[in-house]
Amino acid sequence: MIYILGIESSCDDTAAAITMDDCLLSNVTANQEVHRNFGGVVPELASRAHQQNIIPVVQAAIQKANIRKNQLSAVAFTRGPGLMGSLLVGVSFAKSFAFALGIPIIEVDHLQAHILAHFLRDKTSTKPVPVFPFLCLTVSGGHTQITVVKSPFEFHVIGRTIDDAAGETFDKAAKIMGLPYPGGPIIDTYAERGNPDAFHFSKPSIAGLDFSFSGLKTSILYFLRDHLRQYPGFIETNKYDLCASIQSAIIDILLQKLKAAADQTGIREIAIAGGVSANSLLRKVLRKAQEDYNWNVFIPRMEYSTDNAAMIAITGYFKFRNNNFADFSVAPYARSST
Repeated sequence: MIYILGIESSCDDTAAAITMDDCLLSNVTANQEVHRNFGGVVPELASRAHQQNIIPVVQAAIQKANIRKNQLSAVAFTRGPGLMGSLLVGVSFAKSFAFALGIPIIEVDHLQAHILAHFLRDKTSTKPVPVFPFLCLTVSGGHTQITVVKSPFEFHVIGRTIDDAAGETFDKAAKIMGLPYPGGPIIDTYAERGNPDAFHFSKPSIAGLDFSFSGLKTSILYFLRDHLRQYPGFIETNKYDLCASIQSAIIDILLQKLKAAADQTGIREIAIAGGVSANSLLRKVLRKAQEDYNWNVFIPRMEYSTDNAAMIAITGYFKFRNNNFADFSVAPYARSST
């Protein structure tokens, strides 16, 4: 059996997981509530919290997996992209822990791990997995991209955001409306009670498969500014319709590009990943697209949508089988080169 300890510390969640081959044994996450007071993640506070959380989180993951640490085959860790201070904590701990045990380390790209989370299983799981090659729409607070996945080791990004990410657009729109952080889940909840056709916002016209969300954010900002001048209670009175309309605009952009990518490549195996893949409307329209476009759609479980260490561990498992180990001099990176 191959036992992998996965460590994720790219942003504000400290996470550790244990896999036995491709089977998940434990998945532990410590959230950082302090950032709610600031309306967004504060990098310095995040890195300090990671230092406090990482040892107890790893201990809990090993205990829940019911294994001994000397049974571990390797330690996989998020090398990037992410917040440099947060990444340094995870990378440093992974190196030290693995060195003390005399086992190898495996570097993992955060975005690729989100994609490979589709291959996680539990002891009783019989769920289908994507067939290579497949398309994956990865959508999070910091990233929006479409990738052709040819194998666990071959990823080709064919579309990416040229400015802001979809998740950031959700959070910024929520902040403009005065909603608490993180705004994406709140907009999703409020949108269920609203009319998605109540308001309309300008959508970008970007050639090819790339995304742009900065224009949409500006359109939302000016729209609310102009209406608040006329009626100061406009947001509170219309918050459900506003959330539904904003969410509909963002998801429509995502689906249009994904449809174009499927048509261009001829690939009908379609997956989504990243924090925004938890959005209820995105999941709904993809299930409908499966019927309308004859797609075979794969939607991750909620616990694998947001940042987690299980996805790091499963990626480590694939790399372990391929003897793809990292040198102990490896350093984290803030931005992905792919």
